Amino acid sequence: MNVLIVDDNEAATDLLQELLTLQNHTARCTYTAQQALDAAAAESFDAALIDLTLPDFPGTEVARRLRASTTAGTPRLLVAISGFSAEDAVVEAAKGLFDHHLQKPIDIEQLERILAQPLP
Repeated sequence: MNVLIVDDNEAATDLLQELLTLQNHTARCTYTAQQALDAAAAESFDAALIDLTLPDFPGTEVARRLRASTTAGTPRLLVAISGFSAEDAVVEAAKGLFDHHLQKPIDIEQLERILAQPLP
C-alpha cells in the first residue's frame, strides 16, 4: 500500500515512514497541508494519514479537498492522527471526513490492522 503521511512533527513522521516501510508499505512524508495536496496531485496514494493540526491549515481541510478531488490517484482511505482523544471537539468535527482516527502516539499494530482492511 502506498501511504501519504502528513504531520508537522518531522521526526515522528519520518519514524512512521520507516515503520511502514518495514511492514512492506511505501510511504511519503509531507510536513504541511499544502505539501500533502501537492503530493496527492502528483502521485497516487492508497491511504493518507493526516494530522488534524497543521501549521498552514487544518487537516480537516486537507481531507475535504482530497474527498472532493476527482484525480485518479487520490487516497481512498483517510486516517486522522492527532494528540486529541476521540471525545475532543477537534476530532468530533473531523468524523465525517475520515475513515478512522488514531490518537498519538500511534499504535502501529492498530494502524496495520486499518491498512490491511479492504479500501473503501
